[in-house]
Parts: sequence; structure tokens; C-alpha cells
Amino acid sequence: MTSEITQQMKAIGAAARKAAAELAFASAERKHAALIGAAEAVWANRQAIIDANCEDLVYGEEKGLSPAMMDRLMLDEARIRGIVDGLKAVAAQKDPVGEVMAEWSRPNGLNIRRVRTPLGVVGVIYESRPNVTADAGALCLKAGNAVILRGGSESFHSSRAIHACLVEGLKSAGLPEAAIQLVPTRDRSAVSEMLAMVEHIDVIVPRGGKGLVGLVQREARVPVFAHLEGIVHIYVDRDADLEKARRVVLNAKTRRTGICGAAECLLIDWQFYTKHGGILIEDLLKAGVEVRAEGELQKVAGTVKAKADDFGHEFLDKIIAAKLVDGVEAAIDHIRTFGSQHTDAILTENDATADTFFQRLDSAILMRNASTQFADGGEFGMGAEIGIATGKLHARGPVGAEQLTSFKYLVVGDGAIRS
Repeated sequence: MTSEITQQMKAIGAAARKAAAELAFASAERKHAALIGAAEAVWANRQAIIDANCEDLVYGEEKGLSPAMMDRLMLDEARIRGIVDGLKAVAAQKDPVGEVMAEWSRPNGLNIRRVRTPLGVVGVIYESRPNVTADAGALCLKAGNAVILRGGSESFHSSRAIHACLVEGLKSAGLPEAAIQLVPTRDRSAVSEMLAMVEHIDVIVPRGGKGLVGLVQREARVPVFAHLEGIVHIYVDRDADLEKARRVVLNAKTRRTGICGAAECLLIDWQFYTKHGGILIEDLLKAGVEVRAEGELQKVAGTVKAKADDFGHEFLDKIIAAKLVDGVEAAIDHIRTFGSQHTDAILTENDATADTFFQRLDSAILMRNASTQFADGGEFGMGAEIGIATGKLHARGPVGAEQLTSFKYLVVGDGAIRS
């Protein structure tokens, strides 16, 4: 079986490389048409997608997925409308390929332009969220890249149904069907093959939990845009507005607990707690959140005593760790120790304190007085995202179409020679 998978992946890689060469000069109009065609196909086939998703939900239940993971996996008509809207939003964006990033002339007679160019072939390895099939396919296409998608075993049928719609869009626009390919097997050896396909894949984007990302980082021979855990902190400063804090903390934890922007740790300044008591904790408890509290916060009725490993843990569930800290410096120290440089937020009306938080932390996304659930490429105006990159090379934060490009230099002279 392994040799069959190897040959299958080589064929997929070769087809992707050939498609990438054509996509590199495909017009913005054809790519736009392909994405609109895909959006229309998704909506027209929404019932078939929901039916396929039902098969995945049964599979997920049999595997014993948590409620949060089942929520990630589930598709209904509203979420399919979100997929359609995302495809249309990416289609409507300015095409990044060929954009002049900088231009200058030299005394030696050379005119130099730095222009955006596709990366080539992108490999995306993801887990249970089937909407990633559409998001990743759309963004890679917009940036002129071919993409090889390897979805999770849980979303196998949903991803296939969505992928068929993407291919329909490609065909309607006269673009190569191999521009967006889905690995047609649940066999895990396909992942290992992708990680070693240096001749066919230019970058790997893992989107999933710590286990998946760790595996990719350890074994990949292809460059990786790392998307680490979302160990997201909210620090409620002594100068926070109480009503803003109540709204934001509750939304950041409970809107959707299974996404990487969900808050996992609540840090409360002692002075805020002395003034307002445990109202933020009580709000979370009333919403059905298990609050694992440290120290003084354990006095709030209904909390559970926190264990040491609750801090620095991505729950992806209705669970949050909470502790009191003495000022912004202590909050920063905690986040540096336990965070994942994904998304962290401060709630404060004090500009100087907010500036300190922004300057001294180096997370990919830092927020002030806003829910961390906004850590999303769509909310950033990118139409969609392929993931939140937490590394520091090439792409960081939400990875949209622009971040899926590289650049080249175009140098023009008029018979110039170097002395």
C-alpha cells in the first residue's frame, strides 16, 4: 500500500507543478471566474454537502470526538453560506500577482521593480474543519498557486464534496483541474509523502492541533508556515471598563470554543478584582464554562482548582484557566511563559498600559478591547485564511492570498554595462 501511495502522491505532485506553471500567468479575470463558479457550485450542491457531512459526523461520533471538535466538523446551511461568502470575498479581492511592491532607478541606468509572484505549489494539511478545503483552495488559486489539500479523516466526505465544487469552478473558467487537488485517501502515509515532496511542493501549511503541527515541524523537508496552538490570553487590566470586559471575555471564550482564537486563559489584575470582585468568573460559570482558578479566584463559588498544566493548555472546549496578576508586567511575564505567540488581548482604558502590552509582547496578533474571536483572516478583510502563522519568517498572523506570494526583481536597462 505504501508504494501505491508513493506513486499516487508523485502523480499528484507532478500534476500540481504543471498546473502551477500555467496559473503563474493566468489572468485575474479567469481566477475570479473560477472562484465565483465554485461559490455557485457550493450553493447549488449544498444538500449534497450536508449529506456528506452527516457521514463525517457519524464517523466523528464513532471516534469519540469532543463536542468542540464535533462543532468544528459540522456543516449546516448557514455555514455553507459562510463558505460561499468566503469564496466570493476572495474573488473580489485585488489580485496580488504582478503587484509592484517597490520600484527605483539607479545611477547606473537600471530600473528595478520588486513584484509579487506565486510561491508555486502549496501543500495544506488540516484536521476536522471541512471549510478549510474551500478557504485554502480559494486563497492559493487567488495567489496563482496550485494546492494539494490533505484533509482530516473526520472530514473526508465533506471535503470531497466541497472539492468537487472547486473543480467545477476551475473547469468553467478554463483553468487546469489539477490547480486544486485533494488527496483521495485517509491513509496517514500520504502525509509523510507530502512532507518529503521537495521537488513538487514549495511550502507546507499545517492547520490543526499540537500533534499535527509538531509532526509536520519534526518531519518536513519542505519549508513550513507554522500554525501553533492558540493558547490565547486575555488580560483584564486595573483600568479596564467593567461592561466592556464582561462582553469581551464572554464572547472570547464562548462564541465558538473550538477555534484557535478562543480565549484559553483569563488574567485579572488584582486592583480590578478588588474593585469588581469575581463578576467575570461568575459570567463564565453562568454560561456553562468550567473555570479552573488559581489562588484567590478559587473563592468564587463554582470554580475548580487549577492544576499547573492548565496554564499553557489549549482546551478548545468550554474550559478556561484563570488567575490574578499584579499589573501589566506580571501579565506579560505570564504570557511570555505560557503563550504560543498566536493571539493575546488586553482590556484597558489606559493608553500607556496598552502601549506597554503591545510593545513588549511579540504574538502574531495583539488586541486591545476586542474579542480574540476576531483572530481570523475573514475578519481582517482577507476574505478567508489558510491559517494563523506564528513563525517569524515570510508569513505571520492570518495567511491570506497576499501572504501566499513571494517576489522577484525585474531589472531593465538600456544597454547598461558594469565597469
